[in-house]
Amino acid sequence: MTPRSRFRDELLTLPLFDAAHRSLAAYAEQWAAEAFAVPPEGRSEAHEEAREETRAAIDARCREIHAQLAAAGLTRYCVRREFGGELEDFDARAICLIRETLAYHDGLGDFVFAMQGLGSGAISIAGSPGLKSRYLPRVARGEAIAAFALSEPDAGSDVAALTCRAEAQGSEYVLDGTKTWISNGGIADFYCVFARTESGEVRADGTTRASGISAFVVEPSDPGFTVARRIDVNAPHSLAELKFERCRIPADRLIGAEGEGFKTAMRTLDVFRSSVAAAATGFARRAFDEAVAHARKRRLFGKTLADFQLTQAALADMATAIDAAALLTYRAAWLRDQGKPVTLAAAMAKMTATESAQAVIDRALQMFGGRGVERGAVVEKLYREIRSLRIYEGATEVQKLIIGREVLQ
Repeated sequence: MTPRSRFRDELLTLPLFDAAHRSLAAYAEQWAAEAFAVPPEGRSEAHEEAREETRAAIDARCREIHAQLAAAGLTRYCVRREFGGELEDFDARAICLIRETLAYHDGLGDFVFAMQGLGSGAISIAGSPGLKSRYLPRVARGEAIAAFALSEPDAGSDVAALTCRAEAQGSEYVLDGTKTWISNGGIADFYCVFARTESGEVRADGTTRASGISAFVVEPSDPGFTVARRIDVNAPHSLAELKFERCRIPADRLIGAEGEGFKTAMRTLDVFRSSVAAAATGFARRAFDEAVAHARKRRLFGKTLADFQLTQAALADMATAIDAAALLTYRAAWLRDQGKPVTLAAAMAKMTATESAQAVIDRALQMFGGRGVERGAVVEKLYREIRSLRIYEGATEVQKLIIGREVLQ
């Protein structure tokens, strides 16, 4: 039994979970272990390059994983039952269990699953019956890839500073502006885009009010929409910058009411923020298991690496950090599912899990020495995968501001 499986079994006995969660965790683990298993003959260097490093290969792999997740029924957890989903409502604990499991086995698998929920979440939360019927069943069945287009070159953590505009013109809206760092950019079948329908009011301190932001569904075929450039990052994901130049869309693709876009975005992020912590925990658990296995078999100076007290101390710190992060993560998910305030708990979970995972993975890589930095090594890939989680959906610094504000209220 690996350290991860032992703790997972203990965690799932806690009253934070019910029988359905335990069954889902077992199913997701069995499926992911088979779906992402390395063939017995291993992978050649050329195969790894084609599989992970070229844009075309990354896009193709995302589509392949998307189809696999749909066939396994996992995309149904991104949509409510009314529109083809598995459950009556979003279940943050279920989403977290799936993300932690996928992240443990394959970072791109976690990425693809997460974006289906985040990318369609605004429609689930605030969309009209027509929009829900048009897009959500396709998401549940794995027939459409979704994307969440909020960030801009000068509006990342400060969402209210976004400048992309949408102007009502008869039966249409006309969008102008740029979105960047958009996951699934270039391969998505639709984008939930946030734009200003009113100018942002600037406060005396220079900050901008979040009022006047609205949400829309944009399709790649809409006139005036272009993928301006593809963005290459340290971990291979499908990312892009989007350009809207007099982009015309039907007025009925407004999500919710005008001016309610910021609230819709925040409600969407509230559902999925704790799942970022779960993914980080999955990455950390994989690095820890790799480190333990390596320490047990690596021999130097007549001993195994595990025999040295420095190694044991490092593993103790790693194990404790992972377990603490997991408990914070699932507390936040449980609170969200109970309809309780979750802002503080989610911020604590996201900050702790991502920062701890970065430290755990770095320490695991150090144990591997030169092998740890070989391109394609498990811990090397984890080192690249974890870095962005400390930034997206609220950077660590933003989480600290949220925590500080909440405890001082």
